[in-house]
Amino acid sequence: MTNPLIGVTTYQVANAQGHIISALLRAYTDAVLLAGGTPLLIPSSFPEEHAQALVKRLDGILFTGGGDISLERFNGEPHPSIDGVDPERDSIELALLKIVIEEEKPFLGICRGFQLINIGLGGTLYTHISDQKPGALKHDYYPNYLRNYPAHEVELVSGTQLRTIFDTKNILVNSLHHQGAKDIPGGLVRAGVAPDGLVEAIELANHPYGLAVQWHPEWLTDQPTNAKLFKSFVEAARTTI
Repeated sequence: MTNPLIGVTTYQVANAQGHIISALLRAYTDAVLLAGGTPLLIPSSFPEEHAQALVKRLDGILFTGGGDISLERFNGEPHPSIDGVDPERDSIELALLKIVIEEEKPFLGICRGFQLINIGLGGTLYTHISDQKPGALKHDYYPNYLRNYPAHEVELVSGTQLRTIFDTKNILVNSLHHQGAKDIPGGLVRAGVAPDGLVEAIELANHPYGLAVQWHPEWLTDQPTNAKLFKSFVEAARTTI
């Protein structure tokens, strides 16, 4: 049986010698491998003019976490906590998102990837939740917490694809973000909500598999419930082979 080829987005950073490298935390690729997929890293410097050809060769795309998205992409409110902005990454990932939707191929967004999908379809973000959303929970459990720290529950909305995948009403998640979805655009379904009302899971209506979560399930694959997400994603990608 051929394993689905999953494109996985990356970030860029300077190493100790000052050279720019394409990088990604291994937890993402481990999660794809564990679910039966073959990860292919996509550098943020990948040329947009070749994005269409790349998507045609992939069976699915995983939009990963990372730095904040450029404010001009969603007319965001400036905040001193904004960090890790990479316009080059924004450009290629938004281009890939547009194509993967057009091609009706499976995609999954995690944290920044969740936010990128929301923005890419016309939504907006809180650029610092604790200062902009009244009554917000603490969501930025980093850097002084374990990445699998159980931060809060998310209620999964009845009738959604994610509720079916997880097969539970409430799921305990980690939380490593200071930004979050503010306005959810038409076409995206609210699939999961935190106790403070923050939307933490979305899915694209009328798409075979277009899902995104604000938490980091790649650090929770030892939990059967969260492991189901990667398994479902890879299995959806398998149908495109």
